[in-house]
Amino acid sequence: MVLLGTLINAVLIVIGSIIGRLLKGIPENMKQTVMNAIGIAVIVMGIQMGFESSSFVVVIICLVLGGVIGEWIDVDKGLNRLGHFIESKFGAKAQGGSIAQGFVTGTLIFVIGAMGVLGALNSGLQNDHELLISKGIIDGFTSIILSATLGIGVLLSAIPVAIYQGLIALFATQITKLIPEAALELFIQEMTATGGIMIIAIGLNLLGLTKIRVANLLPSLVVVGVAVAFIYTF
Repeated sequence: MVLLGTLINAVLIVIGSIIGRLLKGIPENMKQTVMNAIGIAVIVMGIQMGFESSSFVVVIICLVLGGVIGEWIDVDKGLNRLGHFIESKFGAKAQGGSIAQGFVTGTLIFVIGAMGVLGALNSGLQNDHELLISKGIIDGFTSIILSATLGIGVLLSAIPVAIYQGLIALFATQITKLIPEAALELFIQEMTATGGIMIIAIGLNLLGLTKIRVANLLPSLVVVGVAVAFIYTF
């Protein structure tokens, strides 16, 4: 079953988020300390991912172009509208935390990076789910902390994780036939580095130092694919 690893990953995020909500009653000063710790750890993770790039100029160009596209279509506004809609239906905001913030933060942390892509390819090509299960365990523990501080919106990040990794696993054979191995490796490198910059921005937001609209940088990941195709072709 090629989707087993993806399903386990998504389920562990859901379980972790539910556990995190059960811990929402922790004292406010403890919650703030935990949030600061998460913010610092996320920044360090983002810096580490940023060094994956083989050409940082490509990362800068992709972030700039992606940011322009993101601001033009206003991804952040759309996600916040979705969050407010869900909050109005289920009263999630009254229970603490912003659905939009938890969803965006969780999605970026869980989706961006090499483990998801490589793990999904392993699942699809070799029916080997070990890497995705390992990622799921890490994501599950991370979702406990994120959900306890950011709210139940973190749980919803399991949906894009399942879709994203599931599609890669299902079409792994076609992907490896259409995209040369060298180009795929370059894409993973530059996507991880570009995503790392976004994750640094998330960490700064969690620390309350900035209010960067990170969701509006998401189109940068699409621009990375276009840039890598151009670089590999020419």
